[in-house]
This record gives sequence, structure tokens and C-alpha cells, in this order.
Amino acid sequence: MGQREDWHITDRITHEDGEGDPFAAAVRATRMPMVITDPRQPDNPIVFCNQAFQQLTGYHRHEIIGRNCRFLQGPDTDPEAVRRLRQAVAGQTDIDVDLLNYRKDGSTFWNALYLSPVRSAAGEVQFFFASQLNVSDRVEAQIAIERQKAEVEREVARRTADLQEALEAKTLLLHEVDHRVKNNLTMIGSLLRLQARQIDDPAIADKLEVMLERVDALATVHRRLYQSDDISRFDISAFAVNLVSDVIGASGRGDIAVMADTTKIEIPSRDAAALGLVLNEVLTNSIKHGFRDGRSGTLRITTRVIDGRAELIVADDGPGMIDGASSTGLGRTLIKRLSRQVKAEARWRAADPGTEVVISFPVDIDQ
Repeated sequence: MGQREDWHITDRITHEDGEGDPFAAAVRATRMPMVITDPRQPDNPIVFCNQAFQQLTGYHRHEIIGRNCRFLQGPDTDPEAVRRLRQAVAGQTDIDVDLLNYRKDGSTFWNALYLSPVRSAAGEVQFFFASQLNVSDRVEAQIAIERQKAEVEREVARRTADLQEALEAKTLLLHEVDHRVKNNLTMIGSLLRLQARQIDDPAIADKLEVMLERVDALATVHRRLYQSDDISRFDISAFAVNLVSDVIGASGRGDIAVMADTTKIEIPSRDAAALGLVLNEVLTNSIKHGFRDGRSGTLRITTRVIDGRAELIVADDGPGMIDGASSTGLGRTLIKRLSRQVKAEARWRAADPGTEVVISFPVDIDQ
């Protein structure tokens, strides 16, 4: 090949030594494996390969020249990568792609292939110039990382499944505990009521009945806990509506109407029993004093959240109470102590007509 000042490959380049042309000589001598293919010949064969390419593949020049580059592919070469390469050749465009190639001895290496067309002055593609780089270490490191990532993901999935199973088992256990507690409280209530029927002293019988109402309230708390999907949270609003129905039903006062305007307010399950008992005391007081002497009327239940505090309001339309004085004795003591336990506060205030009792307590505003 004669020397040219532009150093560009021409349509007369041969596969021998590239002598005389500084560019061809550089291609021959470089340590980067390189080949040139001729798309004008059938099957776009290799027409030039340098020594570095021969060393990379293990093939001699006479085993390479005249063959399509696909002879380096094997059973584990990615068909999608091959499709992209063929598409680039057909479209006469550049491409860089990682291919799993096979040496003459059958060993594999990852080939970072860069292919680009060489055009004549008229724009016709005369050759494809391809450089290769053995990137086995990089690709195998990536594969190892992907395998480790997949293993970590499998382990995370396994641990998540274990934790989910443990949570479900814990939930089932706690539901069973609440269910049994509710059943036991119901049984205790039934036994005490049987005993109460044999008590002749009305005052003692009344005190026992008040205590039984508290047992019933606790049983209602545990009933709702075991029916809940979330063992850690308790909807106090739904409980309030449920409890007022139970209390009125137990009192036999079918002439008391109930109006409810509630929004869902969740509290930690650990606070459910205390707030449930506080609410029970307030409800029984409202029914006892707001609708005394057989007076009919309406009992209103309202729940709302204001500035990070929940308010549970019980209001009757009766004659009214004087600053909570009607909540005396054990009932008032229970309200104060249980409210303090869950950082709640119970306030009595006059309504027009009747009395309102506001039970306020801190609540998570992001619930």
C-alpha cells in the first residue's frame, strides 16, 4: 500500500501488513485489538486484523480473514446484543456493545466492541472499523454485584416474609387474647348478675349494677380490639358509637335517641381500656342525670381533632348538671385517675339545653 498524506484508509487497504501508510501501520502495531470488515463483499467479512486481535482470540490471521465476526459468538452470547449489532451494520451507524465472545480454545471473554463505518468522499460506506477491549473483569464484577444484589433482595424478601408471618402470628395471638378476655369478662358479668338477683338490699344491688356496667365496657373494648385489623391502634370514635348503643340498650331506655357526628380518631391500643372506662362513666352519668325520672331526649356524640388534640363530646338535652358535681364518688375518681393515665382531661360545661362533657386528649395529627 502506497504512502498517502491524508493517512486515511482507502478502498485498496489490504489485510497484510499495512506498510507504507502510517495510519495502517499504527492500527497494526497498537495493543488494542482491531479488525476491518468490508460490507461490499458478501457477509461483510473481516479483511484486516492486527496482532492484538489474534492474541485476544487465539486465532491466527489465516483463520480470521474472510470470516464474519460472528464466528466469535457462542451459545451464551446474548441474542439481543447480537441483534443490536446487526441492526447497526444494516443501518450503517456506530454502536458500542458488550458481547460474550469465545476464543479458539473455547474460553470466554467479555468484549467491549465499538463499531463505526468508514465512508468515502461520496459518503459510501467502504469499511467497518471495529475495536475490541477485553472487559471481562468489569463485566464479571458487575455480574457478581447483580448476583449479590439479587441474593440480598431474596434474603430481604425471605426476612420480610418471616417478619410478616411473625406479625400475623402475633396479631392472631393478641386477637385470641382479646377474644378470651372479652369472653371471660362477659362470663364474670353473667355470674355477678345471677348473684345480684339474690341481693335484697337495693343500694347494694345498684352499686353492683354500676360495677357490672364497667365490666361490660371493658368487654366491649376487647371485642373491638380483637375485631380490628391493626393490633396497635384503636378507633375511639367507632367505639364511642358502639358503647352508647350498648349502654342505652342495657338501660332499657328505648326513648333516648342518639345522634352521632364522628370522625375516625385512632389511639394506641394500650390506651383503649382507660379511655373506654372514662367514656363509659360519662355516658352512664349523662343517661342517669340528663334523662332522669323517665325523661326522653337526645344524646349527641361528637368527635373531632383541633390543634393536635382530639375531643370526644357527650351532650344531652336534659335539665343540665352543675360543673360535673353529678359525677361523684367512685365514678368521678375513676374519670380523674384514668384520664391522668392517658394524658386526657374531662370537662363539664353547660349546654343550652343540657350538659356537655368534653374528653380531650393528645392525638397524632398525621394518623
